[in-house]
Amino acid sequence: MAAKTPTRQSSRHPVAPTRPLIGITTDYLTPKNNSPYTRANVGYVDSILNAGGLPILLPPLKKDNYPELDIYLKMISGIIFTGGQDLDPRKYGQQLTSATQLMAPRREDCERLLLQKVFDRKMPILGIGMGMQLINLYHGGTLFQHLPTENPKAMPHSDPSGYPHRHMVNIEEGTLLEEIYGTGEQRVNSTHHQAVNQLGRKLRVSAKANDGVIEAIETTDASWFCVGLQWHPEDETASALDQQIFECFVQSATRFVEVPMLAAA
Repeated sequence: MAAKTPTRQSSRHPVAPTRPLIGITTDYLTPKNNSPYTRANVGYVDSILNAGGLPILLPPLKKDNYPELDIYLKMISGIIFTGGQDLDPRKYGQQLTSATQLMAPRREDCERLLLQKVFDRKMPILGIGMGMQLINLYHGGTLFQHLPTENPKAMPHSDPSGYPHRHMVNIEEGTLLEEIYGTGEQRVNSTHHQAVNQLGRKLRVSAKANDGVIEAIETTDASWFCVGLQWHPEDETASALDQQIFECFVQSATRFVEVPMLAAA
């Protein structure tokens, strides 16, 4: 009698559901007496994990390595452009001021190209702080270089002593942000000295502070998750409601990664 083939035992460990890979841009710092390094606020990592995504840190590449950006973009299904120091105003037709705190050119140059590639793919984007400002500039908008001097009627949007600062924002009706946060006022953290001035093309305002300063923007394309927030939903000073922006973003990234699979079926 032929021997019976042993029945394969099923794994006792359930297969974890696939998480969409989410790219997170990182800062680039060049201390005077030490080697350059990159970093990211761990709040971005935790927020994406809690929302069901798997974060992958994107370092600012040297120009010789720019072709490798396409490899990263084939891996990820969504991207967060994180906060940081100021973009160079001379690159979008404005002047340096004494209040400008320039980010490293290596980071700015890499992220400008990365943003262009992401827009070409219509990949889900969440821009936070400087990341929101970069989205606006890409669409031809402008920035207030320093709110206290260029918009003196604006209320304080940061605490000079470095302590947590908060203020109210008004969510605009009929926006994606209203679907996420709900109607009316929301209290948010605030640490910025720059802000959107002229809004870029194909964008709309989705939240303003009580002084009229733009606090959130989004694309006018209803089929695409492209949102920018001036506040920091990943920070420990954020509200519990802020986690919802990451959940909606990751859900959108999940749908983005499913599209080519469905097309190939």
